[in-house]
Amino acid sequence: MKKFIALLLALSMVFCFAACGGSEKTVVVGYTIYEPMNYVDESGELVGYDTELAKEVFENLGYKVVFQEIEWSSKYTDLDSGTIDCVWNGFTANTADDDGIQRADKVDFSYNYMENRQVVVVKADSGIKAAADLNGKFGVAESGSAGETYAKEFEGTSFKGFIKQTDCLTEIKAGTADFAVVDAQLAKSYVGKGDYADLVIIEELSSDVEYYAIGFKKGSELTAQVNAQLEALAADGTIAALAEKYGVSNTAITDFSDQK
Repeated sequence: MKKFIALLLALSMVFCFAACGGSEKTVVVGYTIYEPMNYVDESGELVGYDTELAKEVFENLGYKVVFQEIEWSSKYTDLDSGTIDCVWNGFTANTADDDGIQRADKVDFSYNYMENRQVVVVKADSGIKAAADLNGKFGVAESGSAGETYAKEFEGTSFKGFIKQTDCLTEIKAGTADFAVVDAQLAKSYVGKGDYADLVIIEELSSDVEYYAIGFKKGSELTAQVNAQLEALAADGTIAALAEKYGVSNTAITDFSDQK
């Protein structure tokens, strides 16, 4: 009898494991740290507009979401190797990389979900106000970013890439670089505040409008599924609420009807 009961218990554990854990789907989201998209709050929790929107989308699709911090310059390799399932971190879709190849030819993009620009950040007392003032100056940007491509358009400048956009602001603060090119979304969260109170954005040197989208490996089934969720979350007000929470209501896209 005891053997029979033990067998039943063992079988129940096997069935429980199969039912509870065996069917769970996991999606790995690649990101880098910067406000207001993905960052760690005072309690040590990963938060941000992209973080919360990714959770909403993938949990609605039945996935357990795992966030994996990446080096931006390795994003294509990470996607192609399967290390991550998507890049959801202010990924500019409507641009080409330094190799001249359009990003949309390298990955599948979701709907555009936010507007952005590249902006030039300098010290307030730098005297830099126009493109001509950058001649002979040393600039920095995140390696592999749209900011890097834009920074190289300024004539007469030298340039170096860094792993993180926030590293670029630190270089300006320290006086080891003359200007940085970073995402407007990041710049508005850091520049003129706290440790970066002596930095300013030169609005006249901003790029044309860009669009953030989520990047997937070519042929991924997730692209269409995520687009459907973006539409649903826009319709029920979730996207608008998150945009207000993270101060991006003026740039978040809440109507995807013209992208179908």
